[in-house]
Amino acid sequence: MTSLPRVVIVGRPNVGKSTLLNRILGRREAIVEERPGVTRDRKEVDAEWQGRDFHLVDTGGWLAKGTALDDKVSRQADAALATADVALFVVDAAIGVTDEDSQMARRLRSVDAPVLIVANKIDDTAHESGIWDFVKLGVGEPHPVSAIHGRGVADLLDVIVSLFPAEESLLDDEIAEEDRVFSIAIVGRPNVGKSTLFNRLIGEERSVVHDMPGTTRDTIDTVIETDIGDVRFLDTAGMRRKSRIDNDTEYYSVVRSLKAVDGADIAMLVIDAPEGVTHQDQRLAERVDAAGCPIVVLLNKSDLLTTMQREALNDQLPRRLGFLPDVDVHRISALSGSGVHKLLPSLRSARDAYQTRAPTRKVNDVIRRAQQSQPAPGGARVLYATQGAVDPPTFTLFANRSLPDQYLRYLERQLRESFDFGPTPIKMRVRKRSE
Repeated sequence: MTSLPRVVIVGRPNVGKSTLLNRILGRREAIVEERPGVTRDRKEVDAEWQGRDFHLVDTGGWLAKGTALDDKVSRQADAALATADVALFVVDAAIGVTDEDSQMARRLRSVDAPVLIVANKIDDTAHESGIWDFVKLGVGEPHPVSAIHGRGVADLLDVIVSLFPAEESLLDDEIAEEDRVFSIAIVGRPNVGKSTLFNRLIGEERSVVHDMPGTTRDTIDTVIETDIGDVRFLDTAGMRRKSRIDNDTEYYSVVRSLKAVDGADIAMLVIDAPEGVTHQDQRLAERVDAAGCPIVVLLNKSDLLTTMQREALNDQLPRRLGFLPDVDVHRISALSGSGVHKLLPSLRSARDAYQTRAPTRKVNDVIRRAQQSQPAPGGARVLYATQGAVDPPTFTLFANRSLPDQYLRYLERQLRESFDFGPTPIKMRVRKRSE
């Protein structure tokens, strides 16, 4: 069996190597502190991106000269580089090129593996121009990222996996895809009826239901047979603002809930209808939307609404959740079961859209018509477009120059309407290519 590719993270101390590892993994695996020297030994973990598995190796800060301990840490980094298939050379873009960076670059020129300069701490486009100072290190083009905020990391991962050798066989992946069970996370604030809905959906008293907020401490899941095939429902702990989290147990239950959301195919956002759409509901919807899975909004306890409350809720939905794309909204009562029978057809539509793959020819037809109807400002133009992935649908646009965010949203809307993506999120990536 072919061994997994090894991606080794190197750089001088305190440039954000461990933060980058945590961001790629999507969890706090490595300890991160605002002081150098926290990471000493090599840390090796398994990671995955776009269906490609690989080993990710975090190393301590590399120094050409230092204390005896520094020398040991540097030797650990050198040993990891000797086994690397791809090396990530992390630098601090906020500080610029240092003598230690130059020394590390000289070491990396002797490495057989491809080397990617990761210019960390680029939190916005205004600071991207400074990354080109790192070109003089002579080990390649710098890639701007913000490891702490996640900006640019997905693009970096696309480049990393493109450097891996081709897989010998897709048989195992095909089998895994067939065995994969569709996953639906039930999320919401504490005490809005998530566990009651979970029990209603699976037909048994699996979760503890109590009027005291925070009864569910961990994510509970079960697989049931439905008209749309086997479905895994996940009942998550209620998520509150950080300022309201008052103990370690509740903190880690929220962490596990967010992890469940990141791994789900669809999230059902449960809102207490009599209370209306709160600011916390809005923030939670933003967090789930950022995870890249479709959202179905459930207004629970709708049978308790007065006429005035119903009118107020109808006014709140477009104002506070208008950023969600064509979201399906269901008025239900988890306790009585009213309206719950309509959820499966809605989930089926969301699942189908989430897994839709549009033909390349039709994608380019849509983009061409959109540009003819409304050209991009400044002479920008999409030369070619393709859908590179599903779950969620991800489009790569090859353009002659950068496209404004507003124009990207326009193109996304045209694709969404043309291929009936419904509430599923769409990822848009732009690659520059000369005509």
